[in-house]
Amino acid sequence: MRYELVIFDNDGVLVDSEPLANTVLSGYLTELGHPTSYDESLRDYMGSAVHRVHDLVEERTGQKLPEDFDATLNTRTFAAFQRELAAVDGAEELLGKLVADGVDYCVASSGSHERIRVGHRKTGIDQWFEEEWIFSSEDVGRGKPAPDLFLYAAERMGVAPERCVVIEDSPLGVEAARAAGMDVYGFTSMMPADRLVGVTRHFSDMAQLPELLA
Repeated sequence: MRYELVIFDNDGVLVDSEPLANTVLSGYLTELGHPTSYDESLRDYMGSAVHRVHDLVEERTGQKLPEDFDATLNTRTFAAFQRELAAVDGAEELLGKLVADGVDYCVASSGSHERIRVGHRKTGIDQWFEEEWIFSSEDVGRGKPAPDLFLYAAERMGVAPERCVVIEDSPLGVEAARAAGMDVYGFTSMMPADRLVGVTRHFSDMAQLPELLA
């Protein structure tokens, strides 16, 4: 295999959380007087940390979101996860193959550590990750599209950035991976390929990935 480390985004790549999370987010913002459609939520916030929601709302309206916004959003999102969340098709099979082939991997997500773990436990993905293989935007000063999170993950895993490949499904994540000097493979299950500009390769099915990475 050409890479020493595979870095997975989490939401939309390992767990099929983007439809649920963006339905909750767009509904909550609309409820607060900031009308946001599901498609607008995907466009503006998919792949980002929650601070981007605060920043864009204030930039566009001059208004701050409520102090309890994050806590309320988490409560609603986690409730949706508990009802409906599933692993991305083929994700567990892919992780099993990486283990069998002796390939190191980790997850680097814009979501909080709590969100990552809630999703992993619900879907059973947690069996494939040691604690030290999980990285969140909470661990660094800036989330995606800054490269900090991916660089931090590579450093902690002991692999040079140029020997890493990132698996991403959002434009912000692709931008972050490229800024980190890493190859990036764009997963197009939700985001059209033409929105994932600058990726090393596009793919639409997790079963395709082992051959692409070989």
